[in-house]
Amino acid sequence: MTLLATTLYGEGAGTPLLIAHGLFGSARNWRALARHFGRSRPVVVVDMRNHGASFWDDGNSYFDMADDLAQVILAQGGQADVLGHSMGGKAAMVLALVRPELVRRLIVADIAPVAYSHTQMDNLEAMRAVPLAEVTRRSEVDKLLEEVISEPAVRAFLLSSLALAEGGNRWLLNLDALANNMDSIIGFPHVASAFDGPTYFVHGGASDYVLPKHHKAIEALFPRAQYHRIEGAGHWVHAEKPREFIAVTEALLGR
Repeated sequence: MTLLATTLYGEGAGTPLLIAHGLFGSARNWRALARHFGRSRPVVVVDMRNHGASFWDDGNSYFDMADDLAQVILAQGGQADVLGHSMGGKAAMVLALVRPELVRRLIVADIAPVAYSHTQMDNLEAMRAVPLAEVTRRSEVDKLLEEVISEPAVRAFLLSSLALAEGGNRWLLNLDALANNMDSIIGFPHVASAFDGPTYFVHGGASDYVLPKHHKAIEALFPRAQYHRIEGAGHWVHAEKPREFIAVTEALLGR
């Protein structure tokens, strides 16, 4: 069994906090928040499969990702509080549904257990189109991406997974596997069980990923679900409103 790449923060005993990032992200995106949470508990941040320093694999289903997270928790002692954003949030939900004994509390950041109509194929194809052998500066890649992706923040996020090196430039993303699995990534698998542990959905007030119309699907799987809205934040709620997100998360973990 190949384990995900992990970054550890914090010291001492206690139930660890496991953090799972979203599509095209990495553990590095959560570094500042993980350091903060690590002041009071052990924190484990993973690179999801086909991302960052973790292994590449043709499969990228939520059952695959949930099993990856389960192996990390087992290696850390057998139970964790789990925080997941977007794709990582869906993986965390499936983990709680299929391996509930491993999850003490579940915090889901700006995602619901539903299928969405959008894809990330435009962003993925823009990355695929970059002639990596011909570029020497990150600014060159940014300019190429700008032809397709107008938002500077989105380009900066994608560029965080670009490695420029003398031995060859590369994306720290398995773009082929992610493209082949995009339908399942934007979907959500059928799971017959429910998770009756504490579950908190923290979402941005300006985001459309967690709406009242999603509550029925959420509560069918997570009957103890509670909702926490952070005004002025979009889908990247933890990055756009970090102080508010930290405050809400710490209050939930302290219950």
